[in-house]
Amino acid sequence: MNLRLRGRTRPVRTVAYDAARHAVVLLDQRLLPHRVAFLATAGHRETAAAIRDMAVRGAPAIAAAAAYGLVQGAHEFRGRGLPAFQRQVERAFATLAAARPTAVDPLNALRLVRAAMEPGGDVTEKRSLALAAAEIFAAESAAECAAIGRHGLPLVPDGARVLTHCNAGWIACVDVGTATAPLYAAHAAGRRLHVFCDETRPRCQGASLTAWELAGQGISHEVIADNAAGHLMQRGEIDLVIVGADRVLGRTGEIANKIGTYTKAVLAARHRIPFYVAAPFSTFDWTLRRGADIPIEERAEDEVLGAWGADETGRRRYVRVANPGSPARNPGFDVTPAALITGILTPAGLFRPRGLWRRRRELGGPAA
Repeated sequence: MNLRLRGRTRPVRTVAYDAARHAVVLLDQRLLPHRVAFLATAGHRETAAAIRDMAVRGAPAIAAAAAYGLVQGAHEFRGRGLPAFQRQVERAFATLAAARPTAVDPLNALRLVRAAMEPGGDVTEKRSLALAAAEIFAAESAAECAAIGRHGLPLVPDGARVLTHCNAGWIACVDVGTATAPLYAAHAAGRRLHVFCDETRPRCQGASLTAWELAGQGISHEVIADNAAGHLMQRGEIDLVIVGADRVLGRTGEIANKIGTYTKAVLAARHRIPFYVAAPFSTFDWTLRRGADIPIEERAEDEVLGAWGADETGRRRYVRVANPGSPARNPGFDVTPAALITGILTPAGLFRPRGLWRRRRELGGPAA
């Protein structure tokens, strides 16, 4: 997407690789919407920390970051011999895979880069193959999001009022976004639309990130408290819901996404409002057989007990909101059953949740 930096507008990707420095360059999402800055991680451990600390977030974006992180791990090798090199790669793989356990995209990206390295006859060739594979993954991820937008355009009629949850926009991906892709396509086609951005407690990605994106693109929107969605649905003010996903189970059609997604799906079903999930191919998990087996990340309690913001000088500050001394529980994700999902929007089109396995070849799934 285009971003105005230093007085001029230029196209920007959220994740890129600086081959001269072997650095992963990330749009630092922790600082948005108050400041735009980029973070360059010097090695795979710094890249894993950036993923874990949510300097980069969003399943496709952390997948690209992890892919480039494995390239960094390969270039950090200073030993001799392919067996020692392979051990180094596996250590980097494990570190990056563990950074955010719920999203399957990083694991899929890491496996792709690792497999691409196998034909290499020596360390130099394997490093070159790793970088090429990571670059291809990032480019294809952006292209898949654009395809999601094209296929999702018919879902957003003129005058649509859309609810989103969390941020599944271009900053959560390499470019374009997943849940926002149909919105950008509709806006580009001249259709009128209005987007309600769930604030998405506790980190408020909807209020800070999705709203920032939509404002930058000139799309009509309002931030709402998470608990206001049901009220608006009851009053007939929401026409459809589009969310992203951190994992789509190809066998069952269940999806894991930011905490609160399940609640919105229940509300949408109660009010007979279409509920769509937008996801690239990297978000599909063809192995797990039930949503209860998805690892749900438990994050630090301070995210629930307080909030980060900017004071009158623009300085970022953390403010305690909850009662002093009270503890908190902070699951980062929940699982939405297939029965509550109208359709899964993919780069290959719109699919019924319970029909994914039958059409798995169209979605890059296994042969059997």
